[in-house]
Amino acid sequence: MTELEKALSGEQFDRRDKDVFLFQSKVKDMLYELHALKPSDPKRTEIVKELVTGYNQYVFIEDGFRCSFGKNIRFHGMAMINYDCTFLDTNFIDIGHCALIGPGCKLICTNHSIDPGERLKGAFHDKPIKIGSNVWLGANVTVLPGVTIGDNAVIGAGSVVTKDVPANVVAVGDPCRVVKEIFGE
Repeated sequence: MTELEKALSGEQFDRRDKDVFLFQSKVKDMLYELHALKPSDPKRTEIVKELVTGYNQYVFIEDGFRCSFGKNIRFHGMAMINYDCTFLDTNFIDIGHCALIGPGCKLICTNHSIDPGERLKGAFHDKPIKIGSNVWLGANVTVLPGVTIGDNAVIGAGSVVTKDVPANVVAVGDPCRVVKEIFGE
């Protein structure tokens, strides 16, 4: 399996690999082109459709969107990605049906090694992120590697989600913690 195939299948990969670098360069070019187009230009849809997995007519991505690979972002129905969001999809980011991602949110799958020797060698510890159905992330929420947010959860603006959040709750803060239970319909 090539390093690029590993990167696009959720496995650990060598970021210095030539094919990985070329793929990420292509993604950067696509994002550059996306940001240069008028909001009404139908070419935007073509670019997003090529960029991410599971795109459909009910996925809305506003200006300022950034990602590492794109293909590791998997939509499972309708979703709204507001302005200036960054998804470091060095592993899978699954986004459930009717997810609302507020402006300035960051979904970060990658983490440098704590060991300085490993960091110098380029070691990373990438983990997937799962956003359930009917989840709302308020403005400027950061979701860290390996986190799952359960269905119907609401994450308050500015929160840093370091651990899993169960379904049907409101969670806020840095680090994010449950403050209220809610019940979905």
